[in-house]
Amino acid sequence: MRVVTWNLWWRFGPWEERRKAVLTVLRDLRPDVVGLQEVWSRGTENLAQWLADDLGMHWAWEPSRAPERWQRRLGDPGVDFGNAVLSRWPIADREVLQLPAREGDDDGRLALFTRLEAPGHQVPFFTTHLTSSVDASAIRCEQVRALAEFVAGHRHGTDHPPVITGDFNAWPESDEVRRFGGYKTAPAVPGQVLVDAWEYADPAQPSVTWDTANPFVAATFEPSLRVDYIHVGLPGPAGLGAVTAVRRVGDHPVDGVWPSDHAAVLADLKERP
Repeated sequence: MRVVTWNLWWRFGPWEERRKAVLTVLRDLRPDVVGLQEVWSRGTENLAQWLADDLGMHWAWEPSRAPERWQRRLGDPGVDFGNAVLSRWPIADREVLQLPAREGDDDGRLALFTRLEAPGHQVPFFTTHLTSSVDASAIRCEQVRALAEFVAGHRHGTDHPPVITGDFNAWPESDEVRRFGGYKTAPAVPGQVLVDAWEYADPAQPSVTWDTANPFVAATFEPSLRVDYIHVGLPGPAGLGAVTAVRRVGDHPVDGVWPSDHAAVLADLKERP
C-alpha cells in the first residue's frame, strides 16, 4: 500500500499553477491513499475533490472550525481551510477530532479519521495538522495526546495497523513527536506504539520537508527541518502494514513551479501475501 502525506500550502502563492503541479506529482506516484493538510474549498470548488476526480479516487474533507486567521492572511473570507483524505478504496467510515488549542489562539486544528475498504482488510487511516507556533510545544503535546487517544479508539476491528499522516510542525526529537510514537519515551496512550516511517529510511537520503532549497521556504528565513510524518502501528500478521520503503517526494519544481512550500513523504507498506 502506497501512502503519501502532503501539506499543500492552502491557497497561497501561484495556487492555480501549484495545484496542477501537485496533480502531476500524484499522478506519477500513483498512491493508494493520501493525507492532505491545508486544503482549500471555495463555494462549490474543493481542492481535494478536484484532485480526486482526476485521479479516480474517493475523498473526504473536513474544514477548520476557525479559519478566520488564514482568511485574514489571504484577504479572502470566502475560502475555507481543512484536512482531506484521498483513497483508491471506498471510505467506509469517518470521524473528526477537534484538537486542543491555547486560550485565545484557536485556529481550528483537527484530525480526520477514515476507515478504508482495502482488499482483504480495512485500514484505519488518519491525517492531522498540529499548531505551528515555534513556542507551542506544550499545546502540541496536548494535541498528540488527544490524537493518540483518537487513534486508540478507532484502530480495532482489523489486522491492519493504524496509519497516521500529517504536518506536526515539530522536529523529530521534540517532546510531542517522541510522545506520540511512544518508543523513545512513555507513550501518550499506554501500550500504543506508532513508529515514524522515517526510521526505515536510508540515512543518506534527504529528509527535510521544510527545505530552504524551496524559494517559498527560503523567503521565511527559517531553518530546514523535517515536520511532516507518516506513523504506522506495529505490524499485523505476516508483517501486514510494515514499512518497506520511505522517501521524500514532491521536492522539486514541476514545469518551473514548486507544488507547495512543503515536500511530501511517501511510504510503501507491506500488504497481505
